[in-house]
Amino acid sequence: MTPPPTESLAAKRIEAAQGIPERVRALLPEIAAYAEETERQRRIAAPLVAAMLEAGLFRMLLPRPFNGFETDPLTFTAAIEEIAKADASTAWSLCQTAVCAMVAAYLPPETAMEIFGRDPKAVLAWGPGPNGRAVATRGGYRVTGNFAFASGGRHATWLGAHVPVYDLDGSQRRTPAGAPVVRTVLFPAAAAPMKDIWHVVGLRGTGSDAFDVDDLFVPETHTLGRDDPADRRYPGPLYALPTNSLYSCGFASLALGVARALLDAFVALAMEKTPRGYKHTLRNSAVTQTEIAEAEARLRAARMYLRGTLDEVWQSVERTNSLSIEQRMAMRLAASQALKEAAGVADFAYHAAGATAIFESNPFERRFRDMHAITQQLQGRRSHFETVGKYLLDVEFDQAFL
Repeated sequence: MTPPPTESLAAKRIEAAQGIPERVRALLPEIAAYAEETERQRRIAAPLVAAMLEAGLFRMLLPRPFNGFETDPLTFTAAIEEIAKADASTAWSLCQTAVCAMVAAYLPPETAMEIFGRDPKAVLAWGPGPNGRAVATRGGYRVTGNFAFASGGRHATWLGAHVPVYDLDGSQRRTPAGAPVVRTVLFPAAAAPMKDIWHVVGLRGTGSDAFDVDDLFVPETHTLGRDDPADRRYPGPLYALPTNSLYSCGFASLALGVARALLDAFVALAMEKTPRGYKHTLRNSAVTQTEIAEAEARLRAARMYLRGTLDEVWQSVERTNSLSIEQRMAMRLAASQALKEAAGVADFAYHAAGATAIFESNPFERRFRDMHAITQQLQGRRSHFETVGKYLLDVEFDQAFL
């Protein structure tokens, strides 16, 4: 892969970001207005999906040759953060499916054009498993399995799954290092009807339901090694970043947006509320004043750490079109810390609001539930700190979720 000329990097960055912040800002009132309906229906409200498609938001990370924006990661994560302030479920579904579209850089160009380029309504969602397999056969694979957590699947035109590969004799394919060979397989959404399983405490509007396939043939042209440099066909520097790195930074930014909305709501409440048994409003409490300042500092520090790390890594990737393990660790650590701090600030704001926070009519309850659904997801695992710690101490570690 040939790195882009250094002198064009600034121009490329400006071009990639052009219009995205404005498109997001224009949609924020609509996202907020549909938040209750999105939660109630457990999927993004249909008129909002149409508006997001019209704005091209699902194409933020899609390569330009397939009518995408190829947006830089700083602009992308800032967009997710802003949308999360209005509605976490909408932001989550968008983050998930926008990152899915990065696989276009790993597909044969004609396949990427078929899936994404010719259909302005194209959205790809996938489920991670865990129960599935792909049996290699002539021209492709026969895929069987149950796949869940397919965020955004309710409005997807294509679905995908990450499945281990088996030969016809039942033996599992392995890499020279002994790891299972895993392929990401893509197929039309109509081939796998969604199953209604998403009855959850938070992020209800993501529609993260499940789907089954049984002996479904997927041609080789519609499969790829996810984040495998050997399969990368489009050389844009964005696609040197693994999808897991964009997920980690995207969902951490989402958590920061939810925490910001909760903290701002508490500040507004503190200006007016006089708690039962108090003589003065919360704003006149020395405890409240101190705690709000500390929470503000925590949130700003976490955001600056995440965005500073991402900016530093991205500038390097733009120059070299490559990503080191050290840089992947830096992004993972910053994302995990940002998510952890965001959850802490959200908890402070919710508890400090007292009984006001438990009413659905107030801006705390749904966001509190959403935040605690975020922390239960893969990106919220505390084991990510262990992975980084192992790296720092030169202990063998698993790269699976970097």
